[in-house]
Amino acid sequence: MGNPLQSENHVTQQAIIQIRKPTRPRIGVFGVGYYKYWSQFEGLLDDMLRKQAIFIEKIQTGSHAEVIDFGLVDNVEKAYQLVPKLNAANLDLIFCDMVTYATSNTFGTIIRSVNVPIVLVALQPDQAMDYTRASTYMQLYNDDICSLPEFAGVAARMGKKVPDMIIGTLYDDPQADAEIEEYCRIAAVLHDLKTSRIGHIGHPIEAMLDMHSDSTMFTAHFGAHIVQCEAHEIVTQYQRSGPEEIEPVKERILDFFDTPDPVSDPISEKLRDSDLEIAARVTVALEKFIEEKKLDGLAYYYEGPENSETRTVMSNLIVGNSLLTGAGFPMCGESDLKTCFAMLIMERLGIGGSFAEFHPVDFKEGFVLVGHDGPHNVAIAQGRPVLRSLTKYHGKPGFGAGVEFKIKEGPITMLSINSTYDGKFKFVIAEGQSVEGPIPPTGNTNTRGFFKPDVRTFLQRWMKEGPTHHFALGVGHHANTIQKIANYLNLESVIIRQD
Repeated sequence: MGNPLQSENHVTQQAIIQIRKPTRPRIGVFGVGYYKYWSQFEGLLDDMLRKQAIFIEKIQTGSHAEVIDFGLVDNVEKAYQLVPKLNAANLDLIFCDMVTYATSNTFGTIIRSVNVPIVLVALQPDQAMDYTRASTYMQLYNDDICSLPEFAGVAARMGKKVPDMIIGTLYDDPQADAEIEEYCRIAAVLHDLKTSRIGHIGHPIEAMLDMHSDSTMFTAHFGAHIVQCEAHEIVTQYQRSGPEEIEPVKERILDFFDTPDPVSDPISEKLRDSDLEIAARVTVALEKFIEEKKLDGLAYYYEGPENSETRTVMSNLIVGNSLLTGAGFPMCGESDLKTCFAMLIMERLGIGGSFAEFHPVDFKEGFVLVGHDGPHNVAIAQGRPVLRSLTKYHGKPGFGAGVEFKIKEGPITMLSINSTYDGKFKFVIAEGQSVEGPIPPTGNTNTRGFFKPDVRTFLQRWMKEGPTHHFALGVGHHANTIQKIANYLNLESVIIRQD
């Protein structure tokens, strides 16, 4: 279950900024069975424990998770004893291994008192029973799904959501293995949402009413802490950066990015030495700032006085923040905290997460350009990303290096997180395709996004759900996975339909 974004870009990236270590979520596993069977069928309990051990091994060998085995619960007394242990273990997700039939008093006791997401796992060892040699023992050995409806019904009666379920076989079942992997990645997202420290500098651009957020609500709904930072903290690190730190970073930036000649946009130029110098110096400052503040991400917008050092630094975060985003630290321009969290969710799922919005539509070929200025996730770039010097940042003060690339060709997923009228968050999710083709050489990211059933209908459906104008853009189709995360957070979500 490795990170699907381990690519040539990531290998090169490591030389510039150390990639964050994979999240290690805490996943609990308990099995369920029926104690009356053990005395009736000799050896059945041992077989059940072996099945559970094999399932646990699947998680341990295929993910970075820390797995806590809580054993087998086969009567209600053990269920009551298990509840305080589960609650004390600080778990991110729980697998309930349905090794055979179990009465629902065990599960009802647990789901009533535990608020961690629980996934019911029913993986029978045999793809089919040998009916010519079938026995009650063989049936009980493969009775993994038998209690699923009973457990689901009891969850509903307890006022809880019916848990997600994995149904399949214990051996040679790629679909079941993929679903186990998906939930391990979801556990990593849930872990980092409730433990992350996201920095915030300045404020959204004053006119963008959809950008504003209540920091307390991020703690209320995600568990994260918003660290209110000051621009001078980066500027101070910038002032302290010496040539011995800056020169190696300049070389590494040039190794990582292409620096072509300008093409059609009159505000773009070949990367100037002065812009490279500032970008490298700011990159050094950003690394120190992130480490000192112990941040997992940053949303920022700060103009500073005209012709000041503060403006020079704060308008030249693009290169360093693009590298940090690619290394696992989402950095979001225009002080967009909500999209920073959308990028964090995608990064922890291993699907990238780049800062994006809609650009002009191509009505001839039926696609919309998807991209943005500012920092981006270079880990999901198609080919080598480009640096251009821009004589102005449109709509913002300052000038300097701009990052330009398109997202990898293939399936893509978009996530917008907006605030609703009653102060909650809403996930707006969609899937499409990134298709190869020319993009504007403007020093910004741009991707040719194709969406079903057609670009006009898709855009209308997307806008009708009330998204922010920014969103996170990731690779692969993962709408259902992201919606599961929203469900676990008790947040509203919608996947834009494609029919």
